[in-house]
Amino acid sequence: MNERRPANCTLADKECVPCQGGVPPLQGDELKKYQEKLDAGWDVVDGHHLEKTYEFSDFKSALDWTNKVGVLAENVGHHPDIHLSWGEVRLTVWTHKIDGLAEADFVFAAKADRLYATL
Repeated sequence: MNERRPANCTLADKECVPCQGGVPPLQGDELKKYQEKLDAGWDVVDGHHLEKTYEFSDFKSALDWTNKVGVLAENVGHHPDIHLSWGEVRLTVWTHKIDGLAEADFVFAAKADRLYATL
């Protein structure tokens, strides 16, 4: 059965479907279109990966959120690079199989933002 999504569906509501390769990475206007759907703070770096730094009041809070985003990554099968330091966590996201960005990267980024918003 084909599930229909409402027109106002956000990226965070979509299923994170890992890319199996064989498709070109997003470029140019496609990248801009998806970036505009994300919360502030996400940068598209060199047209290759997404990066965002989340701020926390201390190391323990940053570590707790790192663990939560790790669980999210395992649940959706999409694994970002995670850099943890005192009071901040930086996520770097891209699709290794195509060495660039796919829709799933933006979906994961939106899900990470939603998780951060619940703190």
